[in-house]
Amino acid sequence: MKAVNLIPSDQRRAKPSGENAGSAYVVLGVLVVLLVMAVAFVTTSNSVNENTAKAKDAKQKAAALEAQVSALDSYTDFASIKEQRLGAVVLAAETRFDWERLMREISRVMPSGSWLQTTEASVLGDPADAAALAVDPAAAPSGPQATFVGCTPKQSEVAKILVRLRSMHRVTDVELNESLREQGVLDVTTDSCGSLYKFDVTVTFAPAAPVEAPRGTNRVPVSLGGGS
Repeated sequence: MKAVNLIPSDQRRAKPSGENAGSAYVVLGVLVVLLVMAVAFVTTSNSVNENTAKAKDAKQKAAALEAQVSALDSYTDFASIKEQRLGAVVLAAETRFDWERLMREISRVMPSGSWLQTTEASVLGDPADAAALAVDPAAAPSGPQATFVGCTPKQSEVAKILVRLRSMHRVTDVELNESLREQGVLDVTTDSCGSLYKFDVTVTFAPAAPVEAPRGTNRVPVSLGGGS
């Protein structure tokens, strides 16, 4: 006996026939491709955002370093100024001279009746050496020099002056430039020796040797107004 299905055909359950299976795979493939593209897009976006953040951070660090360099420029200038001033102090120390002592010694070596009209002195010595030192500060300056022009009553007094000048502190050489009596001038004035002998002497001194600075003291020297 044959079974008869009494359910209407439009209400019956659908049975897979396998006819449309290929289209389902196509849809699934498209979805997979879209998913891969979405993942790639998200990954690329994250990488770009991360690189952008790193670039921004690098720019901020570079700006901070530039600010630090700009702040250190003043210290660089200060170091340069320090070196220049140190060089000037060293040069001053190497070319120092006790002119006050020189004047005291000159006042003692001059014979009675003799005096000085003019005095010219240079701590750098010969002008040619001074010019060379201006071009090359590292060049060692020559010894200080002083030229004395004065009047004395006798030629023998000129010789006595030369001998005494040689015995002064740090003197290395004494050169007599001239010793003569001016012609036709009899009156003795501050500008003219008159009937006396006019002498012109150049004295060369040894450069000062570097010495250590004196130790400090809590007392003010008497010469500067301090107590004993």
